[in-house]
Amino acid sequence: MQVQAYTKYARMSPRKVREITRAIQGRNAAEAVEILRFIPRKSARLVSKTLRSAIANAENNNNLSADDLVIASAIVEDGVAFKRFRPASRGSAHPYKKSTSHIRIVLSDES
Repeated sequence: MQVQAYTKYARMSPRKVREITRAIQGRNAAEAVEILRFIPRKSARLVSKTLRSAIANAENNNNLSADDLVIASAIVEDGVAFKRFRPASRGSAHPYKKSTSHIRIVLSDES
């Protein structure tokens, strides 16, 4: 059985979040939570929050034990980019984008 959790529109670029999700892919869910606790990055906190939500979904909605859960996939997709402008010299403006991410974590039991 597979259980998933989403975090949508997270204000972090997908590239930064993917670095963290590569570290936990295929691991035991409880072990992955411990690994994420000691990574000092904002993206690790976002992924940890999504992972804990997926574990809670498995326990409460599907009566699965948290000890048996394995991360089947941790996918980070591009979200919308907020378009902003920064003032520049001589009255002009330079555009830039604030990127967002959609984080999806899928857990499965080992059976």
